Amino acid sequence: MAIPKILLYYVFTPLADSDAVRLWQRDLCESLGLRGRILISEHGLNGTLGGDLPALKRYVRKTRDYPAFKNIDFKWSEGTGLDEAGLSLDFPRLVVKVRDEIVSFGAPGELRVDSEGVIGGGTKLAPAELHDLVAERGDEVVFFDGRNAFEAEIGRFTDAIVPDVATTRDFVAELDSGKYDHLKDKPVVTYCTGGIRCEVLSGLMKARGFGEVYQLDGGIVRYGEAFGDDGLWDGSLYVFDQRMSVDFGRNTPVIGRCTVCGDPTKNMLNCRDLSCREQLVVCPGCVEASPPACAAHAGTSASR
Repeated sequence: MAIPKILLYYVFTPLADSDAVRLWQRDLCESLGLRGRILISEHGLNGTLGGDLPALKRYVRKTRDYPAFKNIDFKWSEGTGLDEAGLSLDFPRLVVKVRDEIVSFGAPGELRVDSEGVIGGGTKLAPAELHDLVAERGDEVVFFDGRNAFEAEIGRFTDAIVPDVATTRDFVAELDSGKYDHLKDKPVVTYCTGGIRCEVLSGLMKARGFGEVYQLDGGIVRYGEAFGDDGLWDGSLYVFDQRMSVDFGRNTPVIGRCTVCGDPTKNMLNCRDLSCREQLVVCPGCVEASPPACAAHAGTSASR
């Protein structure tokens, strides 16, 4: 029986020939019938792939055969399903690209990597170590969300600071604005979906004078695997594929509120304006009645 799965992974390591890696990864994924998105740069590799379990296992084995990628931490989750051709329903296509950054902060010149990973990033904390820090330092610990603001609407760490950013590229200006300077002498724990954004974000914060910066190793995904609904995380995790969100247990609280009617929901929807990439929290009933637009496009005709 076919078993749909999804892989989430990244590695920061110097790559001398990004385009050669792109061609190899594209051919490997196509030969295995995998869909998803892989970004490659001189700084490393970042991917999310969906497909049948045996094919993904072969992908992991082949990718780890490349010396620079031997220590990639692959994170597994359940896929929605496979179509008649055995291709993932969670991704419409396979995209493999070379970019200046494998996570787009718009600051490639600030990132330094070596064979061990990011140079100058925050101290990594495993999920249990995060709990130890909170037990030791209490309310002094600040959780700092490293994702786009809309992602936090359906799930976040308790009392976390959620920066007002629409894209990852907004973080540099947000940090430089001075609005978080009061945190520079506090223990700040950055977190994001799988850990990659915080690899860069924590380094950007340290370079700007934040003295005690941590990053949740493995991101929210690893934390949810460890503690389910019984830890410091509240709600669902937004994901960038057809699933839209995932829960870590059977009793996950719904903390999102429909932007139209205010009812509790974790359902996410693209802004109806085709030029907009904003994601909105909208309950299924309001989606059926009339898909809404974000505030910037609220006057746009619903017929679009």
